[in-house]
Amino acid sequence: MKEEQSLVIIKPDGLVKSLTGNILSALSETKLKIVGAKIMKVSREFAEKHYSELLPSLIKKHGEKKGKEIYESVLDYIQGKFHTDRVMALVYEGENAIKKIRELAGETNPEKASPISIRGKYGRIHSSSQVFENVIHCSDSEKEAEKEIKLWFKPEDLTETIYPTKELNCKNCKLKRIVWA
Repeated sequence: MKEEQSLVIIKPDGLVKSLTGNILSALSETKLKIVGAKIMKVSREFAEKHYSELLPSLIKKHGEKKGKEIYESVLDYIQGKFHTDRVMALVYEGENAIKKIRELAGETNPEKASPISIRGKYGRIHSSSQVFENVIHCSDSEKEAEKEIKLWFKPEDLTETIYPTKELNCKNCKLKRIVWA
């Protein structure tokens, strides 16, 4: 089996409802290890980078006007405009990390998610915006995991990295900096 890393975000509704402990306890069942964690605020620009591939699929599925409305609500949601302005971002590592975490998280739509999944237990659909308040985000593929981890974390934020890094030397100082290759 292959070692993988996966990004997990406990979204603003998960934090404001004090579900962090419950979610982390559920994720501990995977026997994966946490190699990075931080609390942060998500700016509009950062939210757009994270959801860079979402808008075209929403427009295709719902039409341009409705797709853009849903996209704006998703951006508002991750920025905390409905709840609190913070998220908890984590990187888990281990065999089949992506699959294990996605199985525990459940379907993206909390109404379709298994009632024993994280999203099934704690999620809901926000009535005014139709945004899925699904309390957690997790990477859906190895390609997405790499993209998301490199967006949310610097190499020095992680105790272990599986993606290539490189060393940058500062010309005016004697510091070396590790960055994603």
